[in-house]
Amino acid sequence: MFKKSFVLIVGIGICSLSLSCGNQTEIKEVTLYNTHCASCHKAPNIDQLPKHIWEEEILPRMAARMGIRTIDFDPKAGFSFSEQAAILESGIYAVKPAISDADWKLLHDYIITLAPDSLPSIPKHNLKTNSKFRATTVDVDHMPTSRFTYLDFDERSSRLLLGNMSGNLLEYDFENDSTVVKHRFSNPIIDYHQKDSLAITTLIGKLSPTQLKTGTIMSTKKNEGLALADQLHRPVHSLVTDLNGDGLEELVVAEFGHLTGQLSLLVRDSKGVYQKKILLGQPGMLRTIAKDMNEDGKLDLVVASSQGDEGIWILFQEDNLEFKAQRAIRFSPVFGTSWFELLDYDGDGDQDIITVHGDNADNSFTLKPYHGLRIHLNNGRNEFEEAYFYPMYGATRMVAKDFDQDNDIDFAVVATFPNYEERPIQSFIYLDNNGGIEPDFTAYTVEGAEHGRWFLIDSGDIDKDGDEDIMVSAFSFGFTPTSEEMEALWKEKQIDILLLENQLND
Repeated sequence: MFKKSFVLIVGIGICSLSLSCGNQTEIKEVTLYNTHCASCHKAPNIDQLPKHIWEEEILPRMAARMGIRTIDFDPKAGFSFSEQAAILESGIYAVKPAISDADWKLLHDYIITLAPDSLPSIPKHNLKTNSKFRATTVDVDHMPTSRFTYLDFDERSSRLLLGNMSGNLLEYDFENDSTVVKHRFSNPIIDYHQKDSLAITTLIGKLSPTQLKTGTIMSTKKNEGLALADQLHRPVHSLVTDLNGDGLEELVVAEFGHLTGQLSLLVRDSKGVYQKKILLGQPGMLRTIAKDMNEDGKLDLVVASSQGDEGIWILFQEDNLEFKAQRAIRFSPVFGTSWFELLDYDGDGDQDIITVHGDNADNSFTLKPYHGLRIHLNNGRNEFEEAYFYPMYGATRMVAKDFDQDNDIDFAVVATFPNYEERPIQSFIYLDNNGGIEPDFTAYTVEGAEHGRWFLIDSGDIDKDGDEDIMVSAFSFGFTPTSEEMEALWKEKQIDILLLENQLND
């Protein structure tokens, strides 16, 4: 089972614009755009963000990256000396202007002229409460706040593993309603793998955006800890597997980073020391799944990236742990890609990709109608086409299982950044697959969906009755605007886990 972890993703790819220019392809503004920005990543349409966000957030940061000095934004302001040095070392912000002041003003004014005052809204859904799941709540650590950064249901022990902001790895026993601390670390746990008596734990370092490399991967055996790798740039996911079949496990680490980041491969040498190799050098690496995508008998890597150049990559394994990268799907940098799953959705024998988009804790905070869940079908040649989109503000995590055991895939999705003014609040959606050739779903919510700010989700057979239950964890941290009413409700409820018990076999 792949682990579910959360990182507070802040930032937006600032380096590109789409000028929605219609037939005006030869105007100077478009030439400026194509010359300076469009090569960075897929460009969003100007109408994907409202005018005030372009004016107040995106354009000032873009100017700084192009070496244009403005009074609106100083990339080093408010940071410590070490952070400022790391920002300068990144090379993200040009020292010399890449564009004249006159051309910058031309481009700036063109974007502001075309940008909309506001974005369209997602049509309201007539959601019903799903009776297939019975909602109960769990208080794991009896603390006044819930700040879980890692969540995974261990099928072997039927216990829930949770990591928190304090660096504690907790194990919750549903049967006895008891919690023990398995390990204590110095900073937030993002990922955890255990095999026999050996545990490998990924520590992000600083959870909020930073250019400093303070992440660590720890190996723990009999409570003795050893750092396998340190100075990692905000690692958010670690894949631990034997990629080349030599009996030794490699680590593939998604270093989300901030202005910069990377996907790293850690391989043990003859002395047992891990050597690091960069597979992809860009920020926003989210998670990796190992799968033989071209049926050549070798495990390939399927990787999700966010933070600018958003999309899905396939790294095809060649010889001696060498990989050839191929982009499978590319998204607009404002989508806020936050999770993906790899599965054979349509039963045709190849692997399809399900993505979730909705990270909204960044410089472009607004309700975005293009957030939600997408199904991308594989044509058998690892070419993917979007076949379904369910709009959902702020969607951040999901699980994909046949929850009702009718031989099709259903989805449970949580939104960390929903519209909290809407009723019912769509922070949890269950998409019940209606079957058929084309993807078709009925959307439901559950009781208590408004009782917490949800971050992580996992599933498993908690009560051992033969069906899949769902666990959702809370993270009570106000990093985006919410009403006083919601804040008071979360404080009153103090929920750690929303447990949705599947009633199929009851």
